[in-house]
Amino acid sequence: MSDDRWSQRKAVVIGGSMAGLFAALLLRRVGWRVDVYERIGAELAGRGAGIVTHRELFDVLAKAGIDTAAAAVGVSVPGRRVLDSAGRVAGELALPQVLTSWGHLYGLLKDALPASCYHHGANLIEVSEHSDRVVARFSDGTQVSGDLLIGADGIFSTVRAQLASDVRPVYAGYVAWRGLVNEWDLSPQARAELCNWFAFSLPPGEQMLGYPVAGPNEEMGVGQRRFNFVWYRPADAGHRLANLLTDSDGVRHELSIPPTKIRAEVTAEMRCDADRLLAPQFSEVVRLTSQPFIQAILDLESPRMVLGTRTVILGDAAFVARPHVGMGVTKAAADAAALVDALQKNPANLQAALLEFEAARLPFGAAVVRRARHLGSYMQAQIATPEERATAERHRTPEAVMAETAVATGIAA
Repeated sequence: MSDDRWSQRKAVVIGGSMAGLFAALLLRRVGWRVDVYERIGAELAGRGAGIVTHRELFDVLAKAGIDTAAAAVGVSVPGRRVLDSAGRVAGELALPQVLTSWGHLYGLLKDALPASCYHHGANLIEVSEHSDRVVARFSDGTQVSGDLLIGADGIFSTVRAQLASDVRPVYAGYVAWRGLVNEWDLSPQARAELCNWFAFSLPPGEQMLGYPVAGPNEEMGVGQRRFNFVWYRPADAGHRLANLLTDSDGVRHELSIPPTKIRAEVTAEMRCDADRLLAPQFSEVVRLTSQPFIQAILDLESPRMVLGTRTVILGDAAFVARPHVGMGVTKAAADAAALVDALQKNPANLQAALLEFEAARLPFGAAVVRRARHLGSYMQAQIATPEERATAERHRTPEAVMAETAVATGIAA
């Protein structure tokens, strides 16, 4: 329910992906006027790959007015399995979950926001705070003002770079190869043994996982879906990472590379390694994926989420945990919900609301990052201390991987 004292308030949201959309939808439902400004000029739908859902995500989706029926959000699986190097089932765990694709969830959120509130091609260059407003200025010379500015612009946040320039992402020592393959392109055996499970293959010091998500046109039926994979591989911060991130034009990228710029020999080497190291079902997935892409695994931990009297950051702009916890989108949704709750509780005091939001979400963000570091420690290119080695051993067994990956347990602020 909206509060009349907020009815004329306006929020400027920088970043039009998941975190920005959650913030915009939730604020509108309590009476705020909201505009979302996305740097990318084209539609974002279809980007990204798979997403693991959690109960908290469904709760926030419902608050945002989104249909939370499992069939509307994603694909349900009954549990998990590990395949050994020969493709045999080495372990199973009953753990029902709903798995979705980035594009499908983004579409649900984007369709719920009036088109007039969403602005493409808005490249932020400056944020300035004043006693009665905050102003965002863009590269085309336009500027907008509001009562609150929300930095929801991801791991390389422009808002954070301006107002907390000392907070930067840190490379974790390994990368993820990711991709999607149409379920119907797989052999009948691979479909039967992979596509109804959250499945793993565990070469020494590495981890491959995969699960079914919606098809190219958001189909959910068996045989019409896609299989999403993520393969974590060590890569030292020097030569190995530099080789992976040097593109087809010879340009060295720091932490990411456009998929179409990945050199053919890098992809070919990865496919050969898949045949050599992975369960045959997973090597088939890799072989049939037309455009795999590389993601450098990064940690980002912000010491604060309130960056002024009228500016906050949330989602990946504030904390990025390694993907093993599967909490990125859920965390962004919960950040947005906590911000709106704090605003509702403090209708006459914006600063008190922002500080209450930060007090609630800062410890949780740090806990998620800490938990993800523990789960991913055995895949780092270097394990420096006895404590790190002991932690790595605890989390690398098939039983631990199945029980701990992408679940909410084990995270305590």
